Order: sequence, then structure tokens, then C-alpha cells
Amino acid sequence: MTPMTTYQLPVINVQALSDPQASAEALGAVAHQIALACRAHGFFYAIGHDVPQPLIGELERLSRQFFALDEATKLQWRMALGGRAWRGYFKTGGELTSGVPDWKEGLYLGSELGAEHPLVRAGTPVHGPNLWPDLPGFRDTVLAYLEAVAGLGHALMRGIALSLELPADYFASRYTADPLILFRLFNYPSRPAPEGSGVAWGVGEHTDYGLLTLLYQDTTGGLQVKTREGWIEAPPLPGSFVCNIGDMLDLMTGGLYRSTPHRVRLNTSGTDRLSFPLFFDPAFNTRVQPIAGLPAPEDDSGSRWDQSNVHTFAGTYGDYLLGKIGKVFPELQQQVL
Repeated sequence: MTPMTTYQLPVINVQALSDPQASAEALGAVAHQIALACRAHGFFYAIGHDVPQPLIGELERLSRQFFALDEATKLQWRMALGGRAWRGYFKTGGELTSGVPDWKEGLYLGSELGAEHPLVRAGTPVHGPNLWPDLPGFRDTVLAYLEAVAGLGHALMRGIALSLELPADYFASRYTADPLILFRLFNYPSRPAPEGSGVAWGVGEHTDYGLLTLLYQDTTGGLQVKTREGWIEAPPLPGSFVCNIGDMLDLMTGGLYRSTPHRVRLNTSGTDRLSFPLFFDPAFNTRVQPIAGLPAPEDDSGSRWDQSNVHTFAGTYGDYLLGKIGKVFPELQQQVL
């Protein structure tokens, strides 16, 4: 990895966004960097955050312990048992992007909501309890990680609001006072995909659905981002989260901040690769609206990976999300739709 490769995407120190004593000048400087990154790439590395490195290290240790279990054991927590909560394990090749299997396995998690929670009582899709692997410390570590990274998500959304010359609480007051938090543990095996499987990528080209994704990746690498100049690598930068904007922020900003396609190479490193994306998204039942005062969007469907026009969508975030996730696990879609 060369320095040039490391810094092809912007690196932003976001410490001021979590500092209640930060000056207007410091906040403005961070907001300006975020604006440049979101207009140019839709991706940036966030450093200077408050997520403890020992917590990340413990989650990585426990994740490797989980994925090292034999498949039959891991399938005790399979997604078919998660019901409408859309939680649980899927085996390698079990998730699709654009109808093609990805060469990864994973564990779907999210905010831990019990049966008494109003959204769970109402049968709201993608809300409910997690399926917890029987590993000492796993549940507590994941929940601590979710709380810490969600805190970073709130801070970054304040920065994004300021970058658009909006009040710092613009998104919190409308969409993310109680955000939808979905979280994934992904393992990209170093063993090759079976011949004839049609698998070409760890994850195929796609954009994320919501507001903001915060990704921790281990030291292996493999993430690629589609910029105006073509595909570039987004290699691991120690102590950072890779952040990217999703389709809903694209919609809200009229395409000023675009959700950028990305993908993951097949893992040929000889070592299994871990990545932990956390999706910080609007509350499920909130109706997503364009931000007043921004230019009208253009139809960019011709240049999008799926030829869709996100700016024609009208409805709640839940409507948009459900229209997408049924294509990821077709055999499970009736459980949530």
C-alpha cells in the first residue's frame, strides 16, 4: 500500500463534531471538508472519532471466533429464524447483489428491541431482537459497539447538516432522533468460489439505501469506489471509519451529494477478511423529502449502476428499504414484506 493509494479518498478529522466546546470556526472547517468530500466522492475516511480502539479489537476477535465455527453450528442462528426482525446468519454465497451471489458470509444485527417495543408490537419489519451467537461477551460487545458508532453517526450527520448550511439538528429533528440502525458482520473467505457459481465479486457494484454508512474494515483491503475518474481502491486506514452517503441523502440533496457505487474484490489474500458496516438511516416510518432551497435534481438513471432514478421515489424510508431488501434474500422476502 502506497501513501498515494491510501489518500485517494479524503481523510477528515471529525473530532470537533463530538466536542461540545468546539468553536464555530472548527466546526465550519470540518463541515467544509465534508461538503467537498460529499460533492466529489460521496466517500471519506473519518478519523479523530470517539469509538474506542479496544472495543473494535474485541469485536474483531469475537467475530473471527464466530466465523471460525463450523457451518452447521453457525446455522443455528440462521436468518430464517429471525423473522420480521431480519436478523441472523447467512452462509457464504447466500446474499445476492443484482441477482448474483456475493462471496461472503455474514451475521445481520441491529438495535436490540424486545417484544414490548411499540414498533415490534406493531410488526414493523427489520425491528426486533437479535439472534445472539452463544459466545461469551459477544452480545455485550456488539451492543457497546452499536452505541459508540451510532454516536459517531449522530455527530457526522450534524457535520453534514452544517456542510449544507442547515441547522446542525436538521436531520435529527426530522429523521434520526431515533434512527434505524442496521449492522452487519461480514467475513470474506480467502478460499475461492466454486467453479460455475457465477461469483465474480466479494460484493457486486451497488449503492447503499439510507443516509450514512460507517464501515470498519480490517487490514486486508478489497473495497473499491467508483469515482468520476473510474474505480479506485479504498484500502484500510488504521484508526478510521470509511463513511459513505446513501440513496436517501442523494434524494434529499437533489443529487448534490450522490450515493456512490462501490464493490468488494474477491479475497485472494490468503487470510479471511472482516468488515463491519453500520447503516445509520432515517426512522422506518419517516417520509423522506428533498431539502428546500437546493437545485432541482436531474435524472441520472442513465449513469447509475441499476438505471433507477432515486429522485422519483416518494414515501417513507421503510417503503424504500423494503423495495430493496427483498432482492437480497429472495427466499426470505415473504418474512418481512
